[in-house]
Amino acid sequence: MSGHSHAKTIKHQKELTDQKRGQAFSKMARVISVAVKEGGPNPETNYKLRIAIETAKEVNMPKDNVERAVKRGTGELAGEKLEEITFEAYGPGGAAVIIEGITDNKNRALGEIKQAINQYNGKMVGEGGVRWMFDKKGVITINSESKEESELSAIESGAQDIRWRDSILEVYTKPEELEQVRKKMDEKNAKIDSCSLEWVPKEEIDIDDKAKADCQKLFDALDELESVQGIYSNLKI
Repeated sequence: MSGHSHAKTIKHQKELTDQKRGQAFSKMARVISVAVKEGGPNPETNYKLRIAIETAKEVNMPKDNVERAVKRGTGELAGEKLEEITFEAYGPGGAAVIIEGITDNKNRALGEIKQAINQYNGKMVGEGGVRWMFDKKGVITINSESKEESELSAIESGAQDIRWRDSILEVYTKPEELEQVRKKMDEKNAKIDSCSLEWVPKEEIDIDDKAKADCQKLFDALDELESVQGIYSNLKI
């Protein structure tokens, strides 16, 4: 899990319980369907779909589930009318939070998210209220012990910036260059752990331990919601 993206629904979930696995598959199917609807069913020309399918493989989502999600995206199979949503808030300790999701009922999703935020002493804000503290970037993570080799691979592949968090190298790109950089790093045999578009904070903040624990409870509560796909904050961990 990267430092700026908390309680991610799909990535890095090993040994999922049956309930969690079903939830992850359901959320991933929505991501795939929306990606298909937006950019077509060919992962070679639709990089969002390619990323979604690769992420689905990470959680061992069955091939049949992926194919059905693609068909729902093309309209070949009937499905929910889905839309992408983004909400902004302040969490405990003043941490800025961006919540992204996919839902078939925006009002219901808003109500559930607002309830979770209120429960943990957070506060919803209007569009743009905290977004100015973040940049949308492509993020590639590499689990590597060879720091020099990994850094060189990222820089030569066109990375905009890099950052180490323990043995995890986070490689930042412009959103539109994510797939291009990923391909070049692949060609250099970099061991890519994940690849996604994320809200990256311009600066991270540190808060006291109690507020940090309350933030984690909030992130976990949001992560349990069917409509939530990603939770991003400027909280330093």
